[in-house]
Amino acid sequence: MAQIIDPLPSDSSDSIVCCYRNVTSKIQVARITNIPNWYFERVIFPGQHLVFESTPEAQLEIHTGMMASAILSDTIPCYRLRVEQSVSASSQFIQSQNYQEGEAASPGVAIHQAS
Repeated sequence: MAQIIDPLPSDSSDSIVCCYRNVTSKIQVARITNIPNWYFERVIFPGQHLVFESTPEAQLEIHTGMMASAILSDTIPCYRLRVEQSVSASSQFIQSQNYQEGEAASPGVAIHQAS
């Protein structure tokens, strides 16, 4: 996965693809601050998925927006947000999206969502 804006530092040997979903009704800001020589910050709207490339040791900070401030509401190790890169993972994601939009999921397919 090519991450053009704010690419990983060139000295990072292993990278993983991660996914986080904002399940709140508030705007959130995701930041990674514990990796030297790398700045990562994204705004995530309610219901939106954030797919990004990271290192396994990175910590994703989730700041939840209030009226005039943001509160650090969670810190998640990126290895826990890792996405398995396979055809079956892609089809499960698509089925999950279809299920959320009101379409029936395939029989026998369990859809799990992190809380």
